[in-house]
Amino acid sequence: MKKYFQFEELGTNYRREILGGFTTFLAMAYILVVNPLTLTLDGIQDLPDALRMDYGAVFVATALSAAIGSIIMGLLGKYPLALAPGLGLNAFFAYTVVLGSGAPWQHALAAVFVSGVFFLILTLTGLREKIINAIPLELKHAVGAGIGLFITFIGFQNAGIIVNNDATLVGLGDFTNGNTLLAVFGILVTVILMTRGFKGGVFYGMVITVIVGMIFGLIDKPTKIVDAVPSIEPTFGAVFSAFGDPTFYTTAMLGTILTFLFVDFFDNAGTLVAVANQAGLMKDNKLPNAGRALISDSIATIAGSILGTSTVTSFVESSAGVASGARTGFASLVTAACFILALFFFPLLSIVTAPVTAPALIIVGVLMVASLGKIDWSKFEVAVPAFLTMIAMPLSYSIATGIAVGFIFYPITMIMKGRTKEISPIMYLFFVIFLAYFISLH
Repeated sequence: MKKYFQFEELGTNYRREILGGFTTFLAMAYILVVNPLTLTLDGIQDLPDALRMDYGAVFVATALSAAIGSIIMGLLGKYPLALAPGLGLNAFFAYTVVLGSGAPWQHALAAVFVSGVFFLILTLTGLREKIINAIPLELKHAVGAGIGLFITFIGFQNAGIIVNNDATLVGLGDFTNGNTLLAVFGILVTVILMTRGFKGGVFYGMVITVIVGMIFGLIDKPTKIVDAVPSIEPTFGAVFSAFGDPTFYTTAMLGTILTFLFVDFFDNAGTLVAVANQAGLMKDNKLPNAGRALISDSIATIAGSILGTSTVTSFVESSAGVASGARTGFASLVTAACFILALFFFPLLSIVTAPVTAPALIIVGVLMVASLGKIDWSKFEVAVPAFLTMIAMPLSYSIATGIAVGFIFYPITMIMKGRTKEISPIMYLFFVIFLAYFISLH
């Protein structure tokens, strides 16, 4: 096992990998609750039963698809990268495709399935890997930093430190709120542990925060340890019923498939590059085993749609595990095992609340923006697209949008500087695609 995952070459061991894999699970465990609530359109009144998915089935599909995706990534891609149904993509699935257009959720699952098949074909032909390797090094660093800012922003929101403000868009939250204070405590503890050089400081910070939360009554003690696993029958295989329905074959559904394809491609590519950079796995501006890692993502999406959930993608929260020491795919296997166990120990997940995971996201963001130091800011033609890539992610609340903005400006500034020979033909293609995308947004 050590030889297969190259423990010695990467300077890691079982303890660091297990700790990293478990930390990643804790950081992304919220998806086990958020995804079922989103896909079942919880809170939407007067919704026909035909448009509402079964909560229990989606919960099981979420856990199983995360486990399957993480296992494939660990064994095939060998990256410390965990997968699960992606945020944003699940909201598009539920609120735009199902609620907005009135399409049956089976049709939405079919769109996810088709996009996954397209991804697999693109990956097997080597096109996806070529695209990622064609991205300039400066933009890869900017993507990593941008994702760091993005997850830090999410962490501040989850902590209640940053809240909505009608006058200024965002503002400071209520620091008399117990959960906000618990998150602030968690940040302080984690910062102290990390500053003192504790290995796994992010993980131990979360554990201490949970204990303090329970002491002060801010986190409820679990009433059960185990519970029965819900049935997956309501959603399992439902995707295939759409292919026999003539109403599935519409121009609108083609647009839905392309949207799933577009967003997942760049969210996954951005996350893969960012986590690989953080773990020190990039070699000569290229990702080792990138093709296998991308195949893992494609297969996970296909499997997820069959089980009954939206697009499965690489989770940026994997960076929390990397911060705790994870360097190999063994950590992904640990995360997968945690998702499988979560099927039986779901009541225990109630203690992993937003104020507990928020400090981890914020601290990891600090670590990820370190890649900004590798960008030559003295060169304006590089600084502009790098900065816009980075800043657009948190401001637009989208990794894909940040990438799109940066990729549009990169050819412009490089051409104006007379550095046309350094621009890959693929970057010109991105320029046209992203420009058309923004023009069509109206």
